[in-house]
Amino acid sequence: MDRRILKWIGIVLGCLLGLLILSSASLYALGTAKFNKEYSFPVETVAIPTDAQSIERGQHLATIFLCTRCHSENLGGELFYEIPGMLTIPTPNLTSGAGGVGAYFTDQDWVRAIRHGVGYNRNALFIMESKAFYYLTDDDLSDLLAYVKSVPPVDNQLPARSLSPLGRVMMGAGLLPPLAADEIDHNNRPESAPTTPGITPDYGRYLAHTCTECHGPDLNGAPFGPPGQEVMTPNLTPGGELGTWTEQDFLKTMHTGVTPAGTELNEEMPWKNYGQMTGDELDALWLYLQSLPRLAQAS
Repeated sequence: MDRRILKWIGIVLGCLLGLLILSSASLYALGTAKFNKEYSFPVETVAIPTDAQSIERGQHLATIFLCTRCHSENLGGELFYEIPGMLTIPTPNLTSGAGGVGAYFTDQDWVRAIRHGVGYNRNALFIMESKAFYYLTDDDLSDLLAYVKSVPPVDNQLPARSLSPLGRVMMGAGLLPPLAADEIDHNNRPESAPTTPGITPDYGRYLAHTCTECHGPDLNGAPFGPPGQEVMTPNLTPGGELGTWTEQDFLKTMHTGVTPAGTELNEEMPWKNYGQMTGDELDALWLYLQSLPRLAQAS
């Protein structure tokens, strides 16, 4: 081959390699900036009760809003998600035991973390459903915190969250799930739930905010899973399978994890938590899902 051609190929490859390095360096810097970003905004004050009824209500909320699913039944936390060489994300120990944030969190720290998705160090939390929790009423948030603060201490030292250089490049490129803290209007409280819980579509809508985390804002499905391995979640509107169900079908599925067609729900679907909703809560959720527009499955 002509040496001039070889030289030209070498120059082109060198330029491409240089561009790749520059691009990776830029994405790494962008990802690092996102990872280390500090958030500052006024944090609401809520009164946290200590009576047994509020704590019992808070325990119920911790179950149906999936706190116990992610932070474990005793709220001692766990190594929730890890991709070797990329990222390590624990769900924190919420108790006051060794390694627990409950040992030093103030009431405002709790509100900041739950409603805003921002931690004690003012950095964004990962895999935190604050987009849904931002809608919690003051009463529900107060009861939830009453329960969390009453849980016995659990000694569980977890690894610190970390994001490798490759993970930071992926974050800079937008290949990791968005942070809830970046999708919340921290200065404007959203519309709250009905003052009194009841068997209404409005109250069902309030309960369904956690559903949007996996099934999308319109509840007609969304990509779910690790980058490059996403699958579409089911359509929960009447345009999907639920459009052929009866209310009894829905209640039985939430209690057993098996659909009317005999299909077992994916283990990622927290039906065991949702199945512990009260009868009125499940009825309200059903009314809301049936009130949605008939949408096609998202693709």
